[in-house]
Amino acid sequence: MRLTVFWQRMTDHFGPGHADTFARDHVMTELGGRTVHEALDAGWDAKEVWRVVCTVMHVPPERR
Repeated sequence: MRLTVFWQRMTDHFGPGHADTFARDHVMTELGGRTVHEALDAGWDAKEVWRVVCTVMHVPPERR
C-alpha cells in the first residue's frame, strides 16, 4: 500500500483534522508501543499499520 493511499484511508475514517492527530498521539501496543508516525518512520509497512489501526479502532470491513 502506498503512503498516499494509507493517509487517504486515515483521513476518510478519522476526518481531515483528526487523522494526523491520532497518528501522532495514539500509542498502540500492537505497533510495539509506537504511534502510527513512529511505526512508519521505523519501517513498518503502511498496509500492516493500516491493519493494526483497523483492528484497534474497529474500522468496519467495508471501509478497510
